[in-house]
Amino acid sequence: MRTQVAIIGAGPAGLFLSLLLQRLGVESVILELHNRQYVEERVRAGLLEHNTVQLMHELGVGDRLRRQGLEHGGIEIRFNGRGHRIDFRELAAGKCVTIYAQHEVIKDLVAAQLASNRPILFETTHVALHTLESDQPHVTFTHNGVSDRLDCDFIAGCDGFHGISRSSVPKGILTTYDRDYPFGWLGILAQAPPASPELVYAHHDRGFALLSMRSPEISRLYLQCAPDENLDLWPDDRIWHELQKRFATLDGWQLTEGPILQKGVTGMRSFVVEPMQFGRLFLAGDAAHIVPPTGAKGLNLAVADVRVLAEALGSFYATGSSALLAQYSATCLRRVWKVQRFSWWMTQLLHRFPDESPFDHRRQLADLDYVTSSRPASESLAENYVGLPM
Repeated sequence: MRTQVAIIGAGPAGLFLSLLLQRLGVESVILELHNRQYVEERVRAGLLEHNTVQLMHELGVGDRLRRQGLEHGGIEIRFNGRGHRIDFRELAAGKCVTIYAQHEVIKDLVAAQLASNRPILFETTHVALHTLESDQPHVTFTHNGVSDRLDCDFIAGCDGFHGISRSSVPKGILTTYDRDYPFGWLGILAQAPPASPELVYAHHDRGFALLSMRSPEISRLYLQCAPDENLDLWPDDRIWHELQKRFATLDGWQLTEGPILQKGVTGMRSFVVEPMQFGRLFLAGDAAHIVPPTGAKGLNLAVADVRVLAEALGSFYATGSSALLAQYSATCLRRVWKVQRFSWWMTQLLHRFPDESPFDHRRQLADLDYVTSSRPASESLAENYVGLPM
């Protein structure tokens, strides 16, 4: 087999990249470890930045998003028993965010990919990347029990944190920056109408909590817990009791409760590798960086990466110049570190840390008071939350 760009992974980064390349007349083939059902049903994030929504419409995959997405013009930050709304439309030039689950995005992208006869090889195993420093890299793999080889000009590593792409770079090339946080999120999916029309971020002495949603009938809620929390110790009644306490307000606000459909614990970490390229291999999305979910940036940052990569590859095939490809890592990392800063800031703003002192706690409350009472501070939060300009 031969193509121009081999894409490893059919997650958001790989699928968006292939559709962007198609628009530029560049051929690609996607190799994916899992089957189509797994890819389309894997539950992940559900918040899309303004730029991501606009791109879906530009690529012609925004019909269901337009019908089913829930536009949010702000968020609420709650502390000391009171809520404070951050109005995105007023503070960020009319922009907003949209609630639309990542697996629904994946369904839309896969359907568009297959409708245009762009190949996705699901259930590929034994994937290996070869001759990355030459101008003729190739990928070997097994598909339907048959060993095969894909020759290409470039390889895009979009296969996530645990994928083969990053580990294919020789030792000593990449520098890793990471941080593990001393807590996790216990998340639930509940058959209950959301108790708020917009997301609520709650800071409480007992720990952080977040109210989100997947639809007008399904709530998605999280509470801060130990990173190795034992779910057996959290029956449904205890979860609702704890959430009610953390979201409590002085005016008696109450969560809407309902049957819990799903529960799990998510770890919290920050991770970046530099550079995001080696030879003809370019890393994108979770293969290159992880952000804590507090700022809702994971999917959106992956999309930003592949927009840069698609432009650089398009320029190469249109002009023969490798200038944009050579700058890919530096261009992406400038944004990556700004997003890491925002995600870290949101995390330290809202969570209780096990080693924090009374001084730390009072400083945290002052920070919350400042960001919700100062227009410039609120504008900064809004600008970052809806998505930095491309």
